[in-house]
Amino acid sequence: MPGTVASAAAFLVYILVPVPLWLVLAVAVLGVVTAGRYSLGQNREDPSEVVIDEVIGTWIAMTGLSPGLGLPALFLFRVFDIIKPFPVNTAEKLPGGTGIIADDIVAGLYANVIVRAVEWLFLAGGLAAFYERIFQ
Repeated sequence: MPGTVASAAAFLVYILVPVPLWLVLAVAVLGVVTAGRYSLGQNREDPSEVVIDEVIGTWIAMTGLSPGLGLPALFLFRVFDIIKPFPVNTAEKLPGGTGIIADDIVAGLYANVIVRAVEWLFLAGGLAAFYERIFQ
């Protein structure tokens, strides 16, 4: 539940004030360091109270998308973060703070790419152009 709440908060922040990519990257670097230190101090691999990874993943999922595509990006990010398809599950196994953050980065990238592909196919005329070339 903490991850979903953090993702929803990150979504609202991004909708209100689009987060530049440099800030996403800076927060990711800071997140690797702080999450790693915290997990060592707690003697746990991925403490549920560490939610900066969900914030980063949500922002990556939404990067460069129009606000109207933010909700599908958030939904897909949460699905990929929960079910952890390859290579999300592999990234999670990296040591320390890197593993805590990396799986959410990969899940966010998956979500972003899929939303962009669907947008291109169905909203930007990609599928229509494809059919036009095939059936001319």
